[in-house]
Amino acid sequence: MTSSFFSAPAIPRLIARFIARLIVPFLRACLGAGLAGALLLAPGAAAAASFGQVIQAVKPSVVGIGTYQPTRSPAIVFVATGFVTGDGLSVVTNAHGIPDTLDSERNETLGIVIAKGDKVDFRPARLAGLDRQHDLAHLRLAGAPLPALRLGDGATAEEGQALAFTGFPLGMVLGLHPVTHRAMLSAITPLVMPSLSSRKLDARAITQLSRAPSPIYQLDGTAYPGNSGSPVYDPESGEVLAVLNMVFVKGLKENAITNPSGISYAIPVRHVRALLQQTAAQSAP
Repeated sequence: MTSSFFSAPAIPRLIARFIARLIVPFLRACLGAGLAGALLLAPGAAAAASFGQVIQAVKPSVVGIGTYQPTRSPAIVFVATGFVTGDGLSVVTNAHGIPDTLDSERNETLGIVIAKGDKVDFRPARLAGLDRQHDLAHLRLAGAPLPALRLGDGATAEEGQALAFTGFPLGMVLGLHPVTHRAMLSAITPLVMPSLSSRKLDARAITQLSRAPSPIYQLDGTAYPGNSGSPVYDPESGEVLAVLNMVFVKGLKENAITNPSGISYAIPVRHVRALLQQTAAQSAP
């Protein structure tokens, strides 16, 4: 009569055979693949590392926009965030951050601000073009080019898409350190800001209403005043899809910092392309 149970001496041998036939080949396969296919956490970790790599690639192209006046204190005044694109000498930012006039008598200069360790470096730039309708400005640098971001295909942007933006949310208050935020494209809406009363409609608002409204991206993401001009990009490729240009503020403007709404707006990248093409055509001999 035989038993259906294994005898005690046979169990170790059977376990050894099981390990030899199944576990060892499995471990070899895992080690050969770097455990990438064996651990459930690996895909998530790889995705996180990929986003981290994108951030590190984007940061050198993100700059501060400001003015420099040698006799002023502080000598550098931050006005917005910007980013380098094209040949490494083109900088894109918001038009509303560009001062209307500069104090030429005191040698005030427009330019970009770059972090150099604990210090900042100011590099002069000239205003090459403005698109006030879409709140965009194009600056040109002289000298050595900087790392440039690629402009993506804005036609592929869709609601629900994951995005990211990098900039200087508080300007130079805590030093010039680029900060990255995640966001979602929550809506593609007309570029028309509502007014609570007809008395608050100015000439610019009336002109805007008379034109066919241009689409703008509404983002579900927290931004701050210093983020104006930040590149909004695909977190997987780093390609720029829009330019952050305003934040919805609840109540007083101070609430933009103390009580952010989490609603931001960005200008689609096709308007950046149009401005760059326009200024290139104007500067051509």
